[in-house]
Amino acid sequence: PMFGIEITRTFSAAHALRLPNGVEPLHGHDFQVTVRLAAGALDGLETVLDFHVLEAALERIIGPFRNANLNEIEPFRSRVNPSAERVAEEIGRRLQEGLPALDAAAGARGLRLVEVRLTEAPGCLACWTPE
Repeated sequence: PMFGIEITRTFSAAHALRLPNGVEPLHGHDFQVTVRLAAGALDGLETVLDFHVLEAALERIIGPFRNANLNEIEPFRSRVNPSAERVAEEIGRRLQEGLPALDAAAGARGLRLVEVRLTEAPGCLACWTPE
């Protein structure tokens, strides 16, 4: 069997993509981020992961992005273009790295991040899936 959970949060932030001929004008979005986890076995509470635990973990990641200029936050400041795809990837990588700390039996249960979806504007969605 495979079980899954999904949560969605919204944060406002600004960014300006670095283009081949310069930088686009700084502009803001109300980003909507959705993360999906899966596990082959449930935990002691019979959940994939407590929703509140996942919400807190996601908030620790996106909190510094709230009402910020993403171009001023690493890794976007120095080396990564702050596209929706790369923001989704950054959120996903940080969340994935933190899963073992959220549940000591994560590995044994097969707890894993399935996907991060980031909506930049209505109808504009970027996804990141870990390998």
